[in-house]
Amino acid sequence: MLAKRIIACLDVDHGRVVKGQKFKNIVDVEDPVKLARRYTNEGIDELVFYDITASYEDRGIFLDIVEDVAEAIRIPFTIGGGVSSVEDFRAVLNRGADKVSVNSAAVKRPELIREASERFGNQCVVLSIDAKRNGDHWDVYIKGGRENTGLDVIEWAKKGEALGAGEICINSIDTDGVKNGFDLELNKRLAEELTIPVIASGGAGKPEHFRDVLKVGADAALAASVFHYDTIKVKDLKKELKEAGIEVRL
Repeated sequence: MLAKRIIACLDVDHGRVVKGQKFKNIVDVEDPVKLARRYTNEGIDELVFYDITASYEDRGIFLDIVEDVAEAIRIPFTIGGGVSSVEDFRAVLNRGADKVSVNSAAVKRPELIREASERFGNQCVVLSIDAKRNGDHWDVYIKGGRENTGLDVIEWAKKGEALGAGEICINSIDTDGVKNGFDLELNKRLAEELTIPVIASGGAGKPEHFRDVLKVGADAALAASVFHYDTIKVKDLKKELKEAGIEVRL
């Protein structure tokens, strides 16, 4: 059995790590390189960095920070936000990132997923989806949760897999930053429909939230503020998950 992964997410806005609730009320947290180094020492499995305003502001990725992070850590990390072409993938990977996450750009031009997968391998391509419930289904949002595309999340995730995405990172806007738990129904549905790994994002507040979403089928669980502010310590979390019968790397 493959070990489940615990991932720390660092939302970056103009060079600083920030955090909000439901994509609003953004507050400053820390320097991204300093936080990345701390998480490496604490035993986190992977890191994800999102430039949360790059797509909305229609600008490129923060390449200088990518290079600084690559020099500071020894674990895999993903970069997302402002990536809109194969050339952007190449630039980010050349600076030291292990994976590249696409969201808005992939919705606008789905062939980007295929092009990047064929050029760099599907293990480098993460399709990130911002989801919000609409009745009995979930809609895909882009531009940092500002714009509803009208796409169905499950169908879009399946199309992303078919095009060559190696992982799906699903972020629930409804639960983001609220700390009442991940969207278990959404993650279970995706795990049942897809053959590629599903990364659950949005809603972590207690260790049992990680346990619950990993048990319903998510391959990894991602969180931000509970790690940033030491509400949950990575090593303690992994020990609790191990005791609950979930395979993790200690």
